[in-house]
Amino acid sequence: MSTIEKALAKQKLAKSAAPIEAKDSAPEDSVQSSADDTVGSENTVLASEKTKAPFERDDMDGKQSDKILDLPLEALDEMGYVSLSSKRKLVNEELRAIKRRLLNNAFGSLSKTLPSANLITVSSTRPGEGKSFTAINLALSIALEQDKTVLLVDADVLKPSISKKLGVKDKVSVGLMEYLLDEVDDVRDIIYRTNVENLRFIPAGRQSHLSTELLASQKMADLADQFVKRYPDRVVIMDSPPLLGINETVVLANLAGQIIIVVEEESTRLGELKQAIEQLDKDKAIGFVVNKAKKNNSASGYGYGYAYAYANHK
Repeated sequence: MSTIEKALAKQKLAKSAAPIEAKDSAPEDSVQSSADDTVGSENTVLASEKTKAPFERDDMDGKQSDKILDLPLEALDEMGYVSLSSKRKLVNEELRAIKRRLLNNAFGSLSKTLPSANLITVSSTRPGEGKSFTAINLALSIALEQDKTVLLVDADVLKPSISKKLGVKDKVSVGLMEYLLDEVDDVRDIIYRTNVENLRFIPAGRQSHLSTELLASQKMADLADQFVKRYPDRVVIMDSPPLLGINETVVLANLAGQIIIVVEEESTRLGELKQAIEQLDKDKAIGFVVNKAKKNNSASGYGYGYAYAYANHK
């Protein structure tokens, strides 16, 4: 190779190496600069994600600019719900025992063989047996955990009551039905932040003549799948319609890995309870919460008692 050829070869090599060696001091190379900026941006996002708490992420977490729903915690406390204060209450102790089993199922060894274990459906055989009360209490109790977050979904679209019970009925504008009806494109628009740091809420939304059909739709199934997969460290609690008389409730319930059936003592009929259970997927973890239980022939201090029985039918 001649001296000239060697020089040209050396110059060509230098040119090809220059953008890499001098990318910080050569902004005129627009293509290389753009690529470097993209990599840097991705690294920044990843680093930022690692430092954020689970509910500070804006994906599937409600938009950061949304107004925080101010739950009347003191009033809920007085009405017999789980207290978020430091005082000890019987209902707190009762719910602690129930949630511990649910959390073990969701994140323990069973979760490896139980699909959607962190998605929990709460239902009953008939209306009025206390399922919404139980769903709210479970959500409040799990929100007390230091390393767990919870999303409460009011999926009882026929007779929604959670927004009213939480005192936020007039503060929410859209909810689950608007999303299922394609009136809301982004699920984050129906996820509301609350003044309980680890608690998020999806209201039922407006009623529709297609309410029950939408609960059994593919879009609802896809949404449930998003709940489970996008945040595997989050517990999702869905308050669903009663199991009897509404065929679509069974479809909704079976989307969850765990199903809680609320039973009202001295009220729920054994035959109806058996009928409800027979409709459910036998590979699910099925639990029972006894509501308004009597203790020592007298009502418990808050009019509610709980018992949890785990039955995985395989």
